[in-house]
Amino acid sequence: MSILRAEHLEKTFGGSSGGAASVAALKNVDLAVERGEFVAITGASGSGKSTLLHLLGGIARPTAGSVLLEGVDLASLDDDALARVRRRRIGFVFQRYNLLPELSLVENVALPLVLDGIASGRSEEAARAALETVGLSNRAEHRPDELSGGEQQRGAIARALVAEPAIVLADEPTGALDSVNSRRVIELLMRLSTDQQQTVILVTHDPSIAAAAGRTIQMRDGRIEADRRNGTVGNAVAPTVPP
Repeated sequence: MSILRAEHLEKTFGGSSGGAASVAALKNVDLAVERGEFVAITGASGSGKSTLLHLLGGIARPTAGSVLLEGVDLASLDDDALARVRRRRIGFVFQRYNLLPELSLVENVALPLVLDGIASGRSEEAARAALETVGLSNRAEHRPDELSGGEQQRGAIARALVAEPAIVLADEPTGALDSVNSRRVIELLMRLSTDQQQTVILVTHDPSIAAAAGRTIQMRDGRIEADRRNGTVGNAVAPTVPP
């Protein structure tokens, strides 16, 4: 069974009142993602790529169709149950790091577990393990303003990993980074997919970043225009990220 599946997925905005015309952001999208895949979703502005990511992550609800994560239909869940799934089974990484400035890095990474009621000792232990995974063990006690942009984004990835999610969703995670730090972040996501079989779905407008994924989905006008393999992550050599 695919770890994530979208079936006949549609999302329409507007048109409910005031005479405004409705806008179909997604149109009958079908998609299956296997465990350990590194998938890049790309396309022009307004193509529907971010809308698709938000529906896959349960941030928004579809107008029609379904999203099944580990066999559970997210659209069938009430708000509380959906929030629990997002907290425990989905890791989010955004363009902006969204680290709380008053907390140390390890406290920021532990925060999702603390909010989920996990004891502080266990939360900190898991946070330090996640920071080791992203190569930031030596920066655990630093606050965000003491870290570079690349370190903050890697910290945000650690925070996404701390609950051992089924999938990690990344929305333009290199958009605020220079080329060197962009490469480090993408290489980290590649290693997570290859070495730990972490499922990663990334939205990007950058073709060179999309080429680093094992699979690229091209969106256009709310539909999947192309779905191609760039190389099988784990069984073949994925493309090198350009410097």
